[in-house]
Amino acid sequence: MSLPTPPLVVVVDDDAAVRDALDSLLRSVGLQTRVLGAPSELLQAVLPDVPGCIVLDVRLPGISGLDLQGQLAAQGIHLPIVFMTGHGDIPMTVRAMKAGAVDFLAKPFRDQDMLDAVIAAIERDTRRRQDMAARGSLEARYATLTPREREVMAHVVAGLMNKQVAGVLHLSEITVKIHRGNVMRKMGVRSLADLVRHAEALGVGTGTA
Repeated sequence: MSLPTPPLVVVVDDDAAVRDALDSLLRSVGLQTRVLGAPSELLQAVLPDVPGCIVLDVRLPGISGLDLQGQLAAQGIHLPIVFMTGHGDIPMTVRAMKAGAVDFLAKPFRDQDMLDAVIAAIERDTRRRQDMAARGSLEARYATLTPREREVMAHVVAGLMNKQVAGVLHLSEITVKIHRGNVMRKMGVRSLADLVRHAEALGVGTGTA
């Protein structure tokens, strides 16, 4: 991964020896780290806006890692989580994975297993950020359409021909063609298939204005 800033791995564990070991391991492969000893430190932390993940101990003072997972989601912090525990069990693992955890490693774990899990988590976060950026670009392009152009787009992607759209919107067919051409240009597409894909991503359908 060639990124301007190295991905960030946040380690949360109340055991200083574990924090130090993970800090050394992760830095050895070029990752930047933030090591914390308590959940409250993570909830209050200001993290850089770079791809990354959280390596989180399940059993922490004051709040469990699983409960912290829920609080992070509620705060809109969507960094993927790699759980680690010395007391794991099947129900705990299932709950963590259902809530979106990337992996669940039992202590002691092999360094390579941790690195594999962290890289998988960072790749997931990178894809999420790319998807968000693409969605943001798509929404920005859609925002440039006039209300009438949005109406035309909605009917076109629903499968209506220009003549049919003209009838529904009480416009001339040539006017519909002009609006349709504007939609294609503003949305940055050259084919109806691409326009349909964009419309599906935006949730645009017949009747959408």
